[in-house]
Amino acid sequence: MWSRKDDVESGLSQQLYPAQSESPDLRWGFIRKVYSIVAIQLLATVAVGAFVVSSKPISHFFTETSGGYACYIILIITPLILLCPLSYYHQTHPVNFLLLGIFTIALAFSIGLSCAYTNGKTILEAVILTAAVVVSLTLYTFWAAKRGHDFNFLGPFLFCSLIVLLLFGIIQILFPLGKIGEMIYGCVGSIIFSGYIVYDTDNLIKRYTYDEYILAAISLYLDIINLFVSLLSLFRGANS
Repeated sequence: MWSRKDDVESGLSQQLYPAQSESPDLRWGFIRKVYSIVAIQLLATVAVGAFVVSSKPISHFFTETSGGYACYIILIITPLILLCPLSYYHQTHPVNFLLLGIFTIALAFSIGLSCAYTNGKTILEAVILTAAVVVSLTLYTFWAAKRGHDFNFLGPFLFCSLIVLLLFGIIQILFPLGKIGEMIYGCVGSIIFSGYIVYDTDNLIKRYTYDEYILAAISLYLDIINLFVSLLSLFRGANS
């Protein structure tokens, strides 16, 4: 006899990992909320990025004029600056969503400008591979968590790797290493942010509190965006 227990929707009540002490329904509700926010952020990023890429006057203003360079620098540092108030007001509604919107739009403009002078084939390759990696790693992390695996140990290694990547990026800016350097940067960045997707998804399943949906969404969103940028850099170096 069919019952609610056999329904896929009611399957949300199943435990996400062994010895889960909290309510599975509440945790699944939190996960759906976070992924809904991330989906909206990604859609906004695609829309703004496509607008910037298709609008040549905007691309020309940001890359060919002195005022545009200043605005471009502001766009780059705005998301970094907003991380502080977002961390402080992440539980204050609607300020948290307002700051999150500004954060997303500013970052989307930066992504759009990065894609403005990249051919469509390279962008499409990066988008397809990013989507495939994100979906695969997300499903794997949920499967692994269900079987008792924990990825919290990745935190220190990923943080150290990220510091090395940032230093390598600075060296690349000061002393350009050409296409090979760009491809190495993209390859290493792709590996690091793939690891962060697993790490942050594991935290989403087990560690974030229900009030930290903004912080969880930002973490996953940045992982996906940085993975895309890394793959874009890798393909750009390979295709040029």
